[in-house]
Amino acid sequence: MKITVETKGGEFNFDCEPTERILFAALRHGLTVPYECATGTCGTCRGRIMQGTAHVAWDAAPGFARLKRDKGDVLMCQARPGTDCVLRIPADVAARPDSPPLPSHRAGRIAGARKLTPDVMEIEVSLPQPMAFEAGQFVVLEAPGVLGGRAYSMVNFGRDVDQIGLVVKQKVGGGFCDWLFQGDVTGSDVNVFGPLGRATYRPAERRNILCIAGGSGIAGMLSILEAATQGNYFREHSGHVFFGVRALADGFHLGRLHDYSRAAAGKLEITLALSHEQPPSAAHPLFPGIRLMAGMVGDAAALAMAGRYDNMAAFVAGPPPMVDAALRLLIRDARIPTQFIRYDKFA
Repeated sequence: MKITVETKGGEFNFDCEPTERILFAALRHGLTVPYECATGTCGTCRGRIMQGTAHVAWDAAPGFARLKRDKGDVLMCQARPGTDCVLRIPADVAARPDSPPLPSHRAGRIAGARKLTPDVMEIEVSLPQPMAFEAGQFVVLEAPGVLGGRAYSMVNFGRDVDQIGLVVKQKVGGGFCDWLFQGDVTGSDVNVFGPLGRATYRPAERRNILCIAGGSGIAGMLSILEAATQGNYFREHSGHVFFGVRALADGFHLGRLHDYSRAAAGKLEITLALSHEQPPSAAHPLFPGIRLMAGMVGDAAALAMAGRYDNMAAFVAGPPPMVDAALRLLIRDARIPTQFIRYDKFA
């Protein structure tokens, strides 16, 4: 199908398969259309159909809440074209077809799956064609027989990788989680679209790094730390990671975080914040380079970072309430310029 989008930055045309989501087609053609989650929860990728028809994949998507569906508003991440379409997008869109890495569709296969905690699992997805991505980006994963796509950040980093690691937090009643946690999924085929996301590590900015993550939100931070470690970034810059979980037993990938801290030779501080348990000591009993604090992760970051925000780029990921609280801290108290605050909400 031919899709035309009318935007504040001009009019653009691109092709979209009848089975493809309009957002994904626009992104793989290099258009800077607005989006955040790419899975129907946030409502950022709204557009209004002026001509033509589209089929909605998930009619009950939370992102529809603020849209005027009677006026033709759709979530582009949930809309597949029924005919050639003209959409109006209230954003300043540009065409950047030569700006890598552009997202694309890939057929993947789950090469391995292991539980990190009783309700957190890491899966390894093999790709038939290598994928380049920026540290901090994510992919949308779809499994046959499971409705809808799920967004997961890569925990690894490389220039052209043929396998990506993803961390999945079990959610009560989650279709993908039920499929993943209730049986052996090794060898299962999945559809992968990506890379996506703009909450990325940009070493050319030459800024210190602050990461505030809740639960599985630490995934993209691990990719950022891997890229920074590979580039010996902490030789000249400092880093601060605040990882929030409920209890000490809920922490995962702590050995990896400890190794990054040791490689940074004192320039990278790691803090594990326990929201529902008092720490048994000031440092982790198995990983003494990781500091333990009590309370919500945003509060722990505010206490430990007071007066230490100079030349900082901040990354935030986790449940929406946690992200909102951290953003208030970074904007109101830390006064970090908004162009250096990057975040993902996992809803």
